[in-house]
Amino acid sequence: MNGFLRFITSAKTSWIVLVLAALFAGGVFFLGSGAEEDTAPGVGLPDSAESVKVDRLVEEFPSADTTSALLVFASESGELSPETLATIGEKASGELADLTPDGFIPPAQVSDDGTVALLAVPLDPQSDVAAQAERADLIRDLARADLSGVKVYLTGAEGFEVDVAAVFAGADFTLLLTTVIVVAVLLLVTYRSPWLWIVPLTVIGLADAVAGIIATRVAASAGIVLDASITGILSVLVFGAGTNYALLLIARYRDELRRSEDRREAMRRALRGAGPAIIASGSTVALALSTLLFAELAGNRALGLACAVGIIVAMAFALIVLPAALVLFGRGLFWPYMPKFGSADAIARSPWGKLGRAVSRRPVVVVTSGFLVLAALASGLFFVQTGLSQSDRFLQKPEAVQGQEVLADAFSAGTGSPAIVVAPASQADETAAALADLEGVDSATIGEQDGDLARIDVVLSAGAETAESFATVERMRSALDDVGSGDALVGGLDAQSLDVAEAQSRDQALIIPLILVLVLIVLVILLRALLAPVLLLIAVVASFFSAVGASWWLFQTPLFGFPAIDTNVLLFSFLFLVALGVDYSIFLVTRAQEEARVLGTTQGMIRALAATGAVITSAGILLAAVFAVLGVLPLITLTQIGVIVCIGVLIDTLLVRTVIVPAMAFIARDRFWWPRRPPVLDEDARAQGLDALSERPIEAPESAREELPAVQVG
Repeated sequence: MNGFLRFITSAKTSWIVLVLAALFAGGVFFLGSGAEEDTAPGVGLPDSAESVKVDRLVEEFPSADTTSALLVFASESGELSPETLATIGEKASGELADLTPDGFIPPAQVSDDGTVALLAVPLDPQSDVAAQAERADLIRDLARADLSGVKVYLTGAEGFEVDVAAVFAGADFTLLLTTVIVVAVLLLVTYRSPWLWIVPLTVIGLADAVAGIIATRVAASAGIVLDASITGILSVLVFGAGTNYALLLIARYRDELRRSEDRREAMRRALRGAGPAIIASGSTVALALSTLLFAELAGNRALGLACAVGIIVAMAFALIVLPAALVLFGRGLFWPYMPKFGSADAIARSPWGKLGRAVSRRPVVVVTSGFLVLAALASGLFFVQTGLSQSDRFLQKPEAVQGQEVLADAFSAGTGSPAIVVAPASQADETAAALADLEGVDSATIGEQDGDLARIDVVLSAGAETAESFATVERMRSALDDVGSGDALVGGLDAQSLDVAEAQSRDQALIIPLILVLVLIVLVILLRALLAPVLLLIAVVASFFSAVGASWWLFQTPLFGFPAIDTNVLLFSFLFLVALGVDYSIFLVTRAQEEARVLGTTQGMIRALAATGAVITSAGILLAAVFAVLGVLPLITLTQIGVIVCIGVLIDTLLVRTVIVPAMAFIARDRFWWPRRPPVLDEDARAQGLDALSERPIEAPESAREELPAVQVG
């Protein structure tokens, strides 16, 4: 290990590290991600889902190779005139028909009040997002031409796909630019140096670019496609975690510069001190993300794989490339607050040490008060609603949502997204009759047939992806089990969304316990204790519940006005908060464990808090701000993840790690490390250690170092 550290930091070889990193990055950029098309977020249901089975059966029908766009023509005042309806008819048989596979568009449907006309335009499926958007623009232009006093909306499956894709058009650049600005400003404020912030920002920015390509390549080799939403979250995570690792390393490097005249030796000491904790932290996050590979939904598996790769890349760049880059410059890199050799230990002046001493006087009161605060914030959990319809997933209503609302007012609410039932052709009439008699069904129409199968289009009375439409789908599936042979299957948008919600619930029931067990095992191995890991996990989980509860109250304010939390938000938020939140406890407690060898548990925790308080708080605020950047996208799901993680990280940083965890350690004292106990030093050594609270840390005796893992942070 010493040889490797010297290779990274020595004057003769540190530049080689940077050259190798540049060549590696250049090679990755040359290969590229291999993705030829932009990909919008997919569904990702397993083959066993009933709606997927229907989709596959429908592929056997003559119309399988087509999709459709719904054009809604709404009069701005009164009924649509005969001239307007004639113009719409001409469009259907003219230029719009030229875009269809067979050159034919069914006649327009007119609402009972005569104010709205609906035109269903058959189209060839288009997987390329840019080509699909271009075709949608052409359809809009053709539909709106030569019409006055009429609003035209493109909606339906094609309209929503285009609008969702538009959300992510340029999303990577928007997210990257906003993230870079946020990180740059916070680093500038943290270091108060005009150029120090440039080094970590450049290194982490390079790591983000490399991680995106490697993650896409790794995912492709596993048969997984990364959509734009996943690459956006990946970028935010790499910047947030990578910058956190950089903050911790640079903070330790600054301290070591006061103790070592040679900056390269100071960096080697910093890596020995902060490196193990950064590796433990990054490994915990990567392993927790890897649990998503057991998920049922392909989107969850894709996010887990991509983000795990991103964390590993960020950790490697922070521990290998960043140190080599920092040692190229002298102490002037920290100007105007340069750490001078032999200057006083900044830990002695830390206000966090004073906070720790205050907490140690009444730890029971502090723990009780802290958990009461968390409970108050978590009170919103009792009112949380989950599940967003496709119309509710946008911060600003796109055209497809507006068209769907007009359609729902003029026709049956489910007209734009009818359910699809595939039944044996010999039982089609019986199946359609049974469906028509069900509550929540407006009509059931037998459509095309293909050999032994028939397709039945079912219009629901409830709007798409609502609780009422889900209940109707469940009634349909239950009723069809008793019709004929019971082989009829229900698909379509509502059935698909219901299957996604149920699969997401199963994923949560599996993944959340896996994450908890995995994080607990990592903490037990790292700390070689049982009580401390359990207490840390309880505190982190409590901060998650309080973050969700507090976020729900915030979502109900006019600022957001969200009707519910999307189905995948809770799982992703839990994953990020538990995995990332426990990092800060790792940084604090591993330092406390080191100091406890000399000072005992209470004084060791006070010094650990004094040593790590400032840098961990800065890291937490930065991570919270980076996740809040997800709010720049007009998709509610990402905004909700960003807000919950932002609030949770702030709670964990400012309350749990700062107050609750130290207070629990003060109450447990040496039992905090149960079943092991810190070594007992002689009085002279303990006195030397207590002097270190106001000066600088001392080296523990060799015997003590063998008892507990030598992990230092700060």
